[in-house]
Amino acid sequence: MNSDKLTTVAELGEFGLIDLLTDNLKNKQKTTIKGVGDDAAVIKGRPGFHTLVSTDLLIEGVHFDLTYTPLKHLGYKAAIVNFSDMAAMNGKPKQIVVGLGISAKYTVEALEELYEGIKTACKLYNVDFVGGDTTSSKAGLFISVTVIGEVAKSQITYRGGASEGDLICATGDLGAAYIGLLVLEREKRVFQANPNMQPELTGNDYIIQRQLKPEARVDIVDQLSENNILPTSMIDVSDGLASEILHLCKNSQKGCMIYEEKLPIDQQTYDVAREFKIVPTVAALNGGEDYELLFTIKQSDYEKIVKIKDVSVIGYMTEPENGKRLITADNQAIDLKAQGWDGLKQREIDSALNG
Repeated sequence: MNSDKLTTVAELGEFGLIDLLTDNLKNKQKTTIKGVGDDAAVIKGRPGFHTLVSTDLLIEGVHFDLTYTPLKHLGYKAAIVNFSDMAAMNGKPKQIVVGLGISAKYTVEALEELYEGIKTACKLYNVDFVGGDTTSSKAGLFISVTVIGEVAKSQITYRGGASEGDLICATGDLGAAYIGLLVLEREKRVFQANPNMQPELTGNDYIIQRQLKPEARVDIVDQLSENNILPTSMIDVSDGLASEILHLCKNSQKGCMIYEEKLPIDQQTYDVAREFKIVPTVAALNGGEDYELLFTIKQSDYEKIVKIKDVSVIGYMTEPENGKRLITADNQAIDLKAQGWDGLKQREIDSALNG
């Protein structure tokens, strides 16, 4: 075999690799409603409902750094990121199963802390922790969480249902988790250079919490139902707004127009991004790990959606030939590119920290 012709995983990236490995998969079971390609698989459930299944893998040194991540927070976040996948299908999480790969450096007490975080998330979101597996790891900690959820058949929302003219909506605010990560990484480097230095985290509570302790927006799922709004497409913002809107466009076979001035960015995120010489809009588009919901609705639902607190209308869907664009504050049209978190590519934190 000629090694010169081999393709590295990094060249494809996470989504390219998934597309390659899952190409031409055929579902054989009548109970499989939807397989690969959305936030969760969809399986026939009890009468009137679909069962949702999703899984995430978190690896020490890739997805989390225990230098600044308390184990209880890590357990909480490991559960929440999976609960978010259920919300992205307009559903609710019901049960989780947890698998752990544990190296010898971890004590029983440390693992109890991790599980306390998972249990806390389950209690707050009314989810049952129903099983899992543990095994040894030669290096570090591996956490695999599978979540099982449910959604009414009439309410299920996929990534591929948007139409031309549909309004694009985002919950909460964007970019905070990434900027919080930069603060934590900066203080880690200061500590490594001088262990006697105490971290300077005062005044950055919100953005640090957004990184270490995110929440799943199942509350928005409830509010959409209460206001009789059924999104036409939906996804959660785990890899950055730009990446996620491109997923909606690809699956819906549409273009989009979003407006910089409409992007919800918290003031603390804005200020600290400037400290790092990062344009706040770039943090919102490419940062990731916000776990907010990005969804589209029919224009006729506009009067309803503006009544829901913590939802911003940021643009609209177009025909595909119009492209996928951001309209800047000075009225320039820029093509959107997916430059956010990709677990199989190098994340460019160094450049931000080094100025």
